[in-house]
Amino acid sequence: MFIKSPNSSIWSKILSTLTLLSLVCLNHVAQAYPNGPIKLVIPASAGGTTDILARLIAKPLSDAWQVPVIVENRVGAGGVIGAKFVIDSKPDGQTVLIAPSALGVRSGIDKKLPYDSVKELAGVSLIGLTPSFLIVSNDPGVTTLQQLANRAKGSKEKIFYASAGIGSTAHLHAALFAKNYGFEAVHVAYKGTPEAVIDTIAGRVTYVFAPGPNALPLAKDGKAKILGTTSKEGQIFASTLNPMPELIRDDIGDDWFASFVPTGTPKIMRDKLSNEITRILKLPEIQDSFTQIGAIGRSSTPEQLDDMYSKYVAKAAKIAKEANISAE
Repeated sequence: MFIKSPNSSIWSKILSTLTLLSLVCLNHVAQAYPNGPIKLVIPASAGGTTDILARLIAKPLSDAWQVPVIVENRVGAGGVIGAKFVIDSKPDGQTVLIAPSALGVRSGIDKKLPYDSVKELAGVSLIGLTPSFLIVSNDPGVTTLQQLANRAKGSKEKIFYASAGIGSTAHLHAALFAKNYGFEAVHVAYKGTPEAVIDTIAGRVTYVFAPGPNALPLAKDGKAKILGTTSKEGQIFASTLNPMPELIRDDIGDDWFASFVPTGTPKIMRDKLSNEITRILKLPEIQDSFTQIGAIGRSSTPEQLDDMYSKYVAKAAKIAKEANISAE
């Protein structure tokens, strides 16, 4: 039989007081955040989709919180340099990684990375999605996916495809396209999407996959041709395009863009930043800007992003293994 301790009421009061103090401290942390400039680190080159979307949310975030929001491009090693910089930063919510889905693909296929992004990054919020589009030059002899495949099969010379880097989403899409259409192609990794697209248009490589903001304006201006899209959402922006069903599987068709902070960043800070990003993405002017460049605003809670990201890395690893795609 349990005998109530005469001091149990005292302990109950102590626990209640400690709980209250904890809540007060957390509330103070939330109110004090941010306590200085926010740095949005982009692990990709300027002018790419990640950079464009980050800059779209930077100003309204700065206006709302009345602190400078600095967009900093840390390019190199296919996004590894930028991601590592954030992982090694102080977990105070002041340094935020704005990363594309390539972060997850690279993490799934490269076992030599100097970090474990699933364990060392904490999700804040999704920012947006954009379909991926297959771009070729204005070569008059190629106007369909099958024509491109036939030319590749019949070529006596090597076929090259471009991407924004080893282990990028574009790398995965392009390799799967070659595999599924039955031809061999050599991967050429670039510093970022803009550089990869420029060389494709110039005819130095045969094809490249790129997100809407880097693909649609060029097609609209007649500087390049889009032969297909890896996402059903692609037809929202280009109704005449043919979806590529073989790539619309396991949630790898869309390129996504999201915000992360170092693991150990207080949850209350992650929640506050996530809520603010969600608010910004609902602004009519932001929605219009996203639509004009071929992107779809999409937010999430930190928990939803953590769950999505870990599953995405696992799926990318599985698909890459099946298709014999590696980071080498």
